[in-house]
Amino acid sequence: MTDSKLKIYLDFAATTPVDGDVFEKMKPYFLEKYGNPASIHSFGQEAQSAVESARNCVADFLNCSAGEVIFTSGATESNNLAIKGVVKAHFLRFPNQKSHLIVSCIEHHCILDSCKSLERDGLAEVTYLSVDKNGLIKLDELDSAIKENTILASVMYANNEVGAIQPIKQIGDMLKDLNIKRQSSKILLHTDATQAINYLNCDVIGLGVDLLSLSGHKIYGPKGVGALFIKKGANITRMQDGGGQEYNLRAGTLNVPGIVGLGEAITQIKSQESKIKIIEKLRNKLVNGVLDAIPDSFLNGSLNSNLPHIANIMLSGAEGEAVLIALDLEGIAVSTASACASRSLKPSHVLTAMGLAGFEAHCSIRFSLGKQTTEAEIDKVLMVLPPIVEKIRKIGGAISKKEQQRLPDDFGC
Repeated sequence: MTDSKLKIYLDFAATTPVDGDVFEKMKPYFLEKYGNPASIHSFGQEAQSAVESARNCVADFLNCSAGEVIFTSGATESNNLAIKGVVKAHFLRFPNQKSHLIVSCIEHHCILDSCKSLERDGLAEVTYLSVDKNGLIKLDELDSAIKENTILASVMYANNEVGAIQPIKQIGDMLKDLNIKRQSSKILLHTDATQAINYLNCDVIGLGVDLLSLSGHKIYGPKGVGALFIKKGANITRMQDGGGQEYNLRAGTLNVPGIVGLGEAITQIKSQESKIKIIEKLRNKLVNGVLDAIPDSFLNGSLNSNLPHIANIMLSGAEGEAVLIALDLEGIAVSTASACASRSLKPSHVLTAMGLAGFEAHCSIRFSLGKQTTEAEIDKVLMVLPPIVEKIRKIGGAISKKEQQRLPDDFGC
């Protein structure tokens, strides 16, 4: 094993380290300013003031009012609240009308599973949009999928596995025009912006979204905290019973240190804009270097329509888990899919939706860079990866034709 001081982390899409300044902002709310923000006394009011300050930071970043920001435990909870909360609110108003939802088939599992749960309970019917070879939805397919009982479209801003950036603004414009003409309920637009926050414009007014989910640990903030933007007037109801926290939409004692950290992390994003070009340059060097050095290697998706920090590469004939383990032994951390699904034996539902066969998806590796990534680290990857792939292919770590036929092609949509 490589010395721990030389370890290389290329899994920033799974999680990011907490920024030092973010951590310093959080510390007092663990040790000194530990009041419950729901308490009336000075300790509680001190904590409540910190929460509202962080709320204002998130609102400024999203270009919305502070009253439209709900703090949650992370993007999974935000996505569940967005999807199920809208459907439940519609059901309470129209108990005899089943809702219709439109989602892309490459959403995070917390979106797809929420939709499947609503389908099982008989509360909603769902249309799953296909994607092209670059992981992008087709606007005409979305338009054709709309029905009289459509109440919500949910399309992730940028995909966590391949980095494909969806045309959210165009979708927002389309739905805005359609909603003006509709006699039935307005169609709300939700986007999971978890991967996009660090890199893309997330002005909710400019995008035309009604709901937007984000998470702290993808933006150099702490784990266990996130937020959901809910546009004023959007019809949504709580999913969690208890106290009246978060405008009576999310019960539970607030995670004050985490919220403070999220507020500081999102504030720092604008100061990191200059680093995006550096990250993109290093990502491109990695992609070009791998494709040049390793025969039968292919980029999943397109550099032209992807986030600047993600590269998902298919290494034909070299099983992804074997490559991952070999790289880990060299001190290099990468992944084979999203972290939430990394222990699943099923091929990535994202890659198979993009047209890859199951065995091809199993031969794919995701590299994701961050602001700490250096050129020396990329050079090290380009030095050790080709012989690793060659060795795995030679010793039979590659998937045989028989094994290829046995691998499931189910992509879960």
